[in-house]
Amino acid sequence: MKALKNHDFNDLVRLEQLRHIETGQPQALSYAGIASMEAYPASGFSYPAFLERLLDRAHHLIHDNHLDEVLRQPGKLFVRTGRVILLLAAILGGLAAAHATGESSTLNIYWLLVVLLGFNFLSMLLWCIGISLNIQGLSSGIAAQLVCWLPFYFRKKETDSVSTLAARAWWETCLSGRAGRWRISVLTHQFWLVYLLTGMGVLILLMLAKQYDFVWGTTLLPENSLPELTRLLGVPMQHIGLIVPDSGQIVASRIGAGVQDSAIRSAWAGFLVGALVVYGLLPRLILILLSFCMLKLSEYRYKLDLYLPYYVTLRQSLIAKEFVTSVIDRDPGMGKEQPALAARSEHNRPFPADALVIGIELDNHAAWPEGVVCQENVADQKTFIRVSDTLKKSRHALLIGVAAHRLPDRGVQRMISELATLASGQVWLMLLPGSSAIPVAESRKQAWYRLAQTCAIPAEHVLS
Repeated sequence: MKALKNHDFNDLVRLEQLRHIETGQPQALSYAGIASMEAYPASGFSYPAFLERLLDRAHHLIHDNHLDEVLRQPGKLFVRTGRVILLLAAILGGLAAAHATGESSTLNIYWLLVVLLGFNFLSMLLWCIGISLNIQGLSSGIAAQLVCWLPFYFRKKETDSVSTLAARAWWETCLSGRAGRWRISVLTHQFWLVYLLTGMGVLILLMLAKQYDFVWGTTLLPENSLPELTRLLGVPMQHIGLIVPDSGQIVASRIGAGVQDSAIRSAWAGFLVGALVVYGLLPRLILILLSFCMLKLSEYRYKLDLYLPYYVTLRQSLIAKEFVTSVIDRDPGMGKEQPALAARSEHNRPFPADALVIGIELDNHAAWPEGVVCQENVADQKTFIRVSDTLKKSRHALLIGVAAHRLPDRGVQRMISELATLASGQVWLMLLPGSSAIPVAESRKQAWYRLAQTCAIPAEHVLS
């Protein structure tokens, strides 16, 4: 058997896109290429093995229906929209710097810092609160939310076509949950980084082309507040070799103090650029790297929700039929072939042959597969205690049968959870049909799948 390779996040996104398409528009697809796919044996089943089979099926489905470009389109649209947002950030940063300088040859140093760093600092503060408290609206900025909202707003007005379903699946997978939170965070920090870079670039160009005097002043604050703030802000900059104004230059820059010389102007210009770098660009770069690493970690840890009815149904169709009702009225001419059939059925059975088989509150209408015998039906506290004692002494696997047409309640969930905890071997959950041919609603199946998830029963161990 060939070794299973690691699959990237894009493979899982494509599987989710196909799930939405097959659920919403199954008639729009051709299944001719996958109809002849070979069923796989159930032995050695695992999440990587099932994923390998899903991707093999998806490859045929995408190729036969020419869906490759359709599935790529939402990602391309997100990238293009993100570029437009970054262009908007560059325009806003340049306008902010140009508006703050104005036509005057005198620049208020702290007004410039408030314009270029104030909103940036507020954005970082809100992002940290949103990430810490898991608040999506705070951890993603307005621009990033616009990128996420605009395409979905236009697409939700359309009918559920194949392209619309593929786009909706991409948005739900890539822009929600942990991966979505960090992807939007990356775009948010990119927006402010471009804003700061453009604003600083415009300021440097203006200071190269024109002579400015830097001043400061206050009406309500104490007279020594801004000089003290300048000294505190300059401490980190001095550690990396940047020049900051000394106390004499700060006093000489008070509004109305007189004409400034070139040394004072150079010191304040260096202080302005250094403040933008230390308190604006560097924090954003660190946050971008953090968000990017967390995005890749979230994508690496992302797993499909195998308890969804779509994946459970696919698992049962991609794996060979494990339990098929054998012939009741045997043909006399098949007497010699019957042992081989029984052996093959025994070999393909998905659960161990010596598993302890019990039922949970089953009636006489529950239909077990051929060859599976219920050893105990847990209907009251007495039988529950008896089965619990048996499990404590047993080392065999446990097969729990439930009535699929019933809606599981808390009592059933409690019993299954406790029995699964007591079992020493693997635990299987089998959804048994009634004696009538009435199909079980998907919502009922979904309820049982979620119960299995709550009781830590693997999705591949849920049989229907």
